Amino acid sequence: MLRCSAPILGAMFFCGVASAQTLPPEAAFGAREGVSGASLSPNGERVAFLAPGKGQSNALFTVPIDGSAPPTRALLASGNPERISRCDWVSDKRLACQIYSVQRGAGQVVNTSSMIAINIDGSDPKLLSRRTNGDALYFNGFGGTIVDLLPGQDGAVLIGRAYVPEARIGKLVESRLEGFGVDRVDTTTLASKRVVNPMRDASEFITDGLGTVRIKGAWELKGDGYTTGVTRYSYRLAGQDGWKDLGEYNSLTRQGFNPYAVDPEENAAYGFMKNNGRLALYKRSLDGSLRDQLVFSHPEVDVDGLIRLGRKRRIVGVSFATDHRQAVYFDENLNKLADGLSKVLPKQPKINFESESADGRKLLIWAGGDTDPGQYYLFDRGTKQLRPLILSRPELADYPLAPMRSVQVRAADGTLIPAYLTLPVGSSGKGLSAIVMPHGGPGARDEWGFDWMAQYYANRGYAVLQPNFRGSTGYGDEWFRNNGFQSWKIAIGDVVDSGRWLVSEGIADPKKLAVLGWSYGGYAALQSGVLAPDLYKAIVAIAPVTDLNGLKEQYRNTATFVEIQRFVGNGPHIREGSPAQNAAAIRAPVMLFHGDVDSNVEVQASRLMADRLTDAGKKPELVIYPALDHDLEDSAVRADMLGKSDAFLRKAMGM
Repeated sequence: MLRCSAPILGAMFFCGVASAQTLPPEAAFGAREGVSGASLSPNGERVAFLAPGKGQSNALFTVPIDGSAPPTRALLASGNPERISRCDWVSDKRLACQIYSVQRGAGQVVNTSSMIAINIDGSDPKLLSRRTNGDALYFNGFGGTIVDLLPGQDGAVLIGRAYVPEARIGKLVESRLEGFGVDRVDTTTLASKRVVNPMRDASEFITDGLGTVRIKGAWELKGDGYTTGVTRYSYRLAGQDGWKDLGEYNSLTRQGFNPYAVDPEENAAYGFMKNNGRLALYKRSLDGSLRDQLVFSHPEVDVDGLIRLGRKRRIVGVSFATDHRQAVYFDENLNKLADGLSKVLPKQPKINFESESADGRKLLIWAGGDTDPGQYYLFDRGTKQLRPLILSRPELADYPLAPMRSVQVRAADGTLIPAYLTLPVGSSGKGLSAIVMPHGGPGARDEWGFDWMAQYYANRGYAVLQPNFRGSTGYGDEWFRNNGFQSWKIAIGDVVDSGRWLVSEGIADPKKLAVLGWSYGGYAALQSGVLAPDLYKAIVAIAPVTDLNGLKEQYRNTATFVEIQRFVGNGPHIREGSPAQNAAAIRAPVMLFHGDVDSNVEVQASRLMADRLTDAGKKPELVIYPALDHDLEDSAVRADMLGKSDAFLRKAMGM
């Protein structure tokens, strides 16, 4: 039987029952998640987590779970431009962190990364990435990634590293090693031993969780090193070094076997492959037979989540999303625990097992829901105690949040489009100001749960509808329709029909109906204004794609140029499906937001859209945020964007 006890961390920041100081809604909802990437130390005595700071900065903190000391800041990233993306425990006293940065250089946006190891008190920092010098033949900004935590080998890890060949003119000094390889690295002494020699086309390595590399992925390369979207996988027989063919996977068509993990006891790779047009979980034998076995499939949606736990990253279950995300656990003890947690935490039905101690006795759990941004808990298997630790978004503790419910929108051709509807708390649900909010991607989908933007606009009195239009992932090949760019008429048609549905159901006042989106969602918002000029009365686009040919050209000098070309395609849809090429058709007022170091969609896309709208006699509003990338990872900037967009919508729709 589970027992829920009082918080074990006394500081207000960690207390699950403390009241947060009320903030203006823009600041409260726009605040970055207060805690992310939380994990337990191997001995189960401390929690490490990332917390945001001013601007784009963030920091690594550790804290004893018994509350005997306040959190200790071990590492700070200024956000200008460095940020910490994740940290892993490599021993009870030391962590390895990945640092990334996005900045403009030589006329283009450049992404770089590095790896650092550091003690829990911030002492003894060491650079784990391979150092480059003036003899390197070219620049490689990839700083490496942890491939295996090597449980039991205190402080040593397997790291995937990039090697760049070196040569010095006039002297016999050179290194021909090139590509991606694997090294065993002691994170304290930096002693290093090569485990897998670097290969120029290597893209991925998968271990058995016990320190043995069993699978490698290699890009299919075309011309001068362009990727095609195809990855060829090889594997090693148990106890052998040679590589044997495992198969290939095409990320553009999602055809083939895509391995994610190796189970050493079963001597098999677990991965995803299509079954009747939908992704399913399979395991493929690594004994030489390559025998496939279907592990789990769903008749209506893709099975897309492999659940792993512990320092060995053992496979414990699988997940998929229908109207809600669901998990099926292969571990019977976890299955029983999940059932027990659902009874103890009925208002937090989304439950994730985040981390566990090396002995498996202690579990770090995250739970949340649509009206609860989430909280971390510690569960002790021995005492059966469940204790609250850390609120994910303490700024929202005093705000009533709006329930999100699943609905079906009937499109013009009769197809039922799955969607999520969020209505303002206490509203009648009729005759409201309303926003259709298509998701990004287009290779993505919305899911039930807390959404900071939907909740903000609901707090401001809007009904918010989030459609999983055709072109979204998660529903199989027939729904994907060759992606939302090449099949833009169907995808955008569904977004338009979502607005019409809100009106026909009496939810939206037809004079107060807007469309708002981020990334592909911003593209969908603008293109909806082209396809149905009289429907939406206001358009807000954040970091939008605005010209399909421009999107392809943005990647011309990158390794993914051929891949992007194939994804976006060629033909009449390039012009017809580009809002910047059809700006004259848009009648609704338009507001654009963009960061000027966006490497996903260059800021030029929004500038082009604003120019084309101006040329067509419109008066667009363009807000550009300096030194920010695609996600606008700055709480003050997000608050500014929310406030400005709300004011724009109210003015445009006469609210």
